[in-house]
Amino acid sequence: MPSGIKCLRAVAGLVLAGCTAPSTERDAVWVEVSAGAPIEAVAESLVAHGIVRSAERFIRLARVGGRHDDIEPGVYPLRPGTPQHRVLSVLLRGRPPARRVVVRERMTLTELARELELALGLAPDEVFAAAADSALRLRVGAAGPTAEGYFYPTTYYLNLSASAAEVLTQMADTFAARWRPAWDARLDSLGRSRHDVVILASIVAGEMPHPDERFRVSSMYHNRLARGMRLQADPTVVYALGERRRLSYADYRIPSQYNTYTFRGLPPGPIAQPSFESLEATLYPEDTEFLYMVARADGSHAFSRTYREHLATIRQIRGRR
Repeated sequence: MPSGIKCLRAVAGLVLAGCTAPSTERDAVWVEVSAGAPIEAVAESLVAHGIVRSAERFIRLARVGGRHDDIEPGVYPLRPGTPQHRVLSVLLRGRPPARRVVVRERMTLTELARELELALGLAPDEVFAAAADSALRLRVGAAGPTAEGYFYPTTYYLNLSASAAEVLTQMADTFAARWRPAWDARLDSLGRSRHDVVILASIVAGEMPHPDERFRVSSMYHNRLARGMRLQADPTVVYALGERRRLSYADYRIPSQYNTYTFRGLPPGPIAQPSFESLEATLYPEDTEFLYMVARADGSHAFSRTYREHLATIRQIRGRR
């Protein structure tokens, strides 16, 4: 990898990473070998991620002829259960130069396009076209106009020559890899589609809740949906406006299907990229009767069951400010 790119180091010497890849590598686990990682750490991490079964056997194989000293740092697609001699062969060949790109939770498709333009020189129009491609939307089950919401937030090492389609496909495949099979059964009990859950998870993420509040924020929105109430979620208004700024009273009347102050139910698609934690919180909300919340100065939220209680909470918080 270029000297200007810093490798993320883990205790074991390998970390999971997203990376561009052709569709034939869809089932691979993408891992990074940090520069200078000892063969023992590499072998232990390969075992931990299910790539090989025995660290001892892989170490013995790698030490034959001193080949362990020739393992190249980089980001590799490795399938669990691959014969260890093939794994070693891949690590000895190395990977093309890559650029580190971080997809953050709450990042919109527009913000992602800007990030990819800076990192890889991809034109935003190419990114938008790739995100709207019907094959990609079908691949992840996105019912919205694009596959926004399915570009999993994590650190990616992307080949400098990668196309927008290759980049977004790998990000969508990373989402699919993080989606737990048990969650599909949970969808049935909730009476929701996966697309519904991804949309709501992106709204939960947009509220920027404290880690211990995600399940409560999710519960509040589930309760409002169950009662046919408008979600009245500020992050959807911000998304409809297309810019992050303090909202005015006029903003809440913007004529957009993404404005949950004017339209009932869920918006047509996700408003950002939700994390594993936001997806899990949306699938398993707390059992509460909360219908309202208001943000405190420290970023936490106060929750209320009734509108009268909500108004009293607002007066209390404003008084403290």
